[in-house]
Amino acid sequence: MRPRGLRAALAAIVLLVTAACGSGEASQPARSPVPSGWRLTFHDEFGGTELDTGRWVTCYDWNRDGCTNSGNDEEQWYLPGQVSVGQGVLTLSAERRTTRGSDGMTYPWRSGMVSTGRDHWDATPRHTFTYGYFEAAIRIPPQAGMFPAFWMMPASRFTPPELDIMEFLGNTRQVFMYVHWRDADAEHRARGSYGPVDFPADHHVFGLLWTPDELSWYVDGVRRFRVTEPERIPHVPMEVLINLAVGVPRSPPTSVDSAEMKVDWVRVWQP
Repeated sequence: MRPRGLRAALAAIVLLVTAACGSGEASQPARSPVPSGWRLTFHDEFGGTELDTGRWVTCYDWNRDGCTNSGNDEEQWYLPGQVSVGQGVLTLSAERRTTRGSDGMTYPWRSGMVSTGRDHWDATPRHTFTYGYFEAAIRIPPQAGMFPAFWMMPASRFTPPELDIMEFLGNTRQVFMYVHWRDADAEHRARGSYGPVDFPADHHVFGLLWTPDELSWYVDGVRRFRVTEPERIPHVPMEVLINLAVGVPRSPPTSVDSAEMKVDWVRVWQP
């Protein structure tokens, strides 16, 4: 099953949980969100000149020779050539260029993504994680019409659950944070947000602490959103994904022909 589409999610029952910045709750002081005694189990500082294919693949595993997330009506076809590493940075490049996918569809954009999942349907995921502290230093593009995201989906490929550590939907000044889950009746989601901040101006560190009892989202080391209700917390192995999608919730203006998402590093700590 492919990840649940944006429109389907919006049609589902939605539970909005206000982030700390919107509720008047004081932000906790900036300090390391990593619990004492946890160790670094996965990291990539992107110090070489090529993507480490032992850590990452460049597509979802349900398409060959490129891919997309059709459930979101996205406008890009992901290709490995849109992913590059150099000068200590991972770059995901979106380009307005008509591209025919191996699914037989034609897309107006091509772009880049990385995942710790599989490189094809029958393979084993590169890396999966159950609980941990996940963070990445990311600089999002300033162009309108881009949909940059840093998130996690189950290794089973069945969603929900889903953990969205960072998403920018329709703007570049407010970051959104979600957890998606399912009960016997419907799919649900809880949303946090933080801003306004000029996020494209520099790298920012987006993090998520996931334990059996808690989900806490961090921006630059400060907690901005927290969920503790047991039914909302997943307990299944998940993959890490970073992608630069295009056209959600609206298409880029005709004046925009390209965009780049920069990732300085990705790190995962676990007990």
